[in-house]
Amino acid sequence: METLGFLAHGFAVAFTPLNIVLALIGCFLGTIIGALPGLGPVNGVAILIPVAFSLQLAPASALILLSCVYYGCMYGGRISSIMLNIPGDEPAMMTCLDGYPMAQKGKAPEALAISAIASFVGAILATIGLVLFAPLLVRFAIHFGPAEYFALYVLAFATIGGITGTNPAKTLLAAALGLALGTVGIDPQSGVPRFTFGVFELFDGFDAIVAIVGLFAISEVLVLLEEGHGGISARAVRVSRAFAQGREIAASAGAMLRGSVIGFVAGVLPGAGASLGSFLAYTMEKRYSDRRGTFGKGDPRGVAAPEAGNNAAAGGALVPMLSLGVPGSGTTAVLLALLISLNITPGPLLFQKEPDVVWGLIASLFFANFVLIAMNLPLVGLFTRMLAIPMWALMPFVVMVSFVGIYSISHSPFDLFMMVLFGVLGYVLRKLAIPVVPVVLGLLLGADMESNFRRALSISGGDYAILFQSGIAIGLYVLTLLFLALAVFLGMRERRPPGAEPEPAHD
Repeated sequence: METLGFLAHGFAVAFTPLNIVLALIGCFLGTIIGALPGLGPVNGVAILIPVAFSLQLAPASALILLSCVYYGCMYGGRISSIMLNIPGDEPAMMTCLDGYPMAQKGKAPEALAISAIASFVGAILATIGLVLFAPLLVRFAIHFGPAEYFALYVLAFATIGGITGTNPAKTLLAAALGLALGTVGIDPQSGVPRFTFGVFELFDGFDAIVAIVGLFAISEVLVLLEEGHGGISARAVRVSRAFAQGREIAASAGAMLRGSVIGFVAGVLPGAGASLGSFLAYTMEKRYSDRRGTFGKGDPRGVAAPEAGNNAAAGGALVPMLSLGVPGSGTTAVLLALLISLNITPGPLLFQKEPDVVWGLIASLFFANFVLIAMNLPLVGLFTRMLAIPMWALMPFVVMVSFVGIYSISHSPFDLFMMVLFGVLGYVLRKLAIPVVPVVLGLLLGADMESNFRRALSISGGDYAILFQSGIAIGLYVLTLLFLALAVFLGMRERRPPGAEPEPAHD
C-alpha cells in the first residue's frame, strides 16, 4: 500500500501540463531517433541532454523527457529492422531475422503492428517490475557500507562487457581509461590538483555531459563522414498504418510474455542490457516454439519475442540505476550522468531524498507506454518516411544541437574544445574497436569508487582486509569472478576458427 501511495504521488508529478508535453515530445523524438539506423538510444539521449539543460528544466522534468526518449528509441528501433533489414540499434538486431522476411512477403503492416504491441507488453511489464523490485533492492542496499559499495563498483566494471558486446580485454582497457580521466581535478581529501597541468578549467575535472556528447554524438559524425553514408531509401515499401488480425496477435501473446520476463531479468543484471535481453528472448522462444522450422523465415513470434525482450530489458536496466547507482545499460549510464550533473546521487537514499524524481519518472513511463502504442500504430507511415532522410542532411543538425547545447550549459568555449577532443577520442576508440561506454562509466563512477575505497581504508586504519570482511562484499566479489569467467568463455567461443564449426548443408 505504501508503494501505491508513492506511485499516486508520482502520477501527480507526471501529469502536470509541462511534464505531459515533455513526455509527448520525448516519445515522438525517441521513435524517430530509434528508427534512424545508426543513432540508437545512447546517441539520442546524449544529443538531447544539452537541450534539457538549456531549457533549465527541473530534475524530474529533465529525467522524464530523456527517459521517454529512451523508451521511444526502443520502440523505434524495430521500424528500420523490419523495413530495411538494418537495425536502428543493437537490441533490434534480432528483430531483423523474422521482421524483414515478413516485410518481403508483403506483411510489413502485420510485422510492425505485432512488434509495436510486443514492445508495449514488454515495456509495461518492466515498468510494473520497476515499481515492485526497485524498493526491495533499496531496502537491501541500505546495509551497504563503503566496502560493499566498492565491491559493487568492481562488479559493475566487470559486467560492462555485457553492455558493449566486445572482448573483455578491450572493455577493461576502456574502463581503465575512464577511471584515469576521472582522477583529473582537485583531490577530494587533500585538495591538491591532480593531472590538471596548470589548466584552471580542469580543476573541477572533466564535465561528464561534455564527454558524453563528444564520445557519442561527435564521434558518430566523424565515423559517418569517413564512411561517406549519404542516405538510405525506404521508398520501396509503402506503409500507411500498422495492423494485424486478432488471431495473429493472440498466437504471439505467449512469445510476448515469455520474452518480457526474460528481458526484464537480463535488464536488472548490471551490464547485461537490452541486447542480451533481445538475444535470449529470441533464442529461448525459438527453442520452445519453432517446431516447424519457421523461425528466420517470417514467423510473427520471432518478431514478438525479441521486441518484448529488448523493451523489458530497457525498463529493467532502470532498477539497478535508481536503487544502486549502477547503470544496467549504456543508455542508463548516460541518464546516470544527467542525475549526477543535476547534483542528484542515485542509490538507496534517492527514493527518500528525491521522491518526486523517482516516482514522477516511473509514473511518466506508464503514460509514455500508452502514448507510444497509440502513436506507433497509426503514425507508422510517417516514421517509415523518416528513414529516407539522408545522413548528410541529418548530421549537420546533430552537430548544431551538440555545440549550441553544450555552450548554453556553461557558456565556456573551453567546453566546446573539450567536446571536440572527446569526439576525436571516441572516433579513435571506435576505429580500434574499443567500446566507449566503459569510458563513460569509468568517468562517472570513478570518483565514487575512489571515495568509498579511501573511506573504507580510513575506517580500518589502512587495513585492506576490511574490503573482504562483509558477507555482502564477498558475495559481490564471487559474482564478479563468475561474470569475468563467463566473459572469457564467451570470448573464446567467438574467436573459435571457422573450421571448428560444421558447415550447414546446402540444397
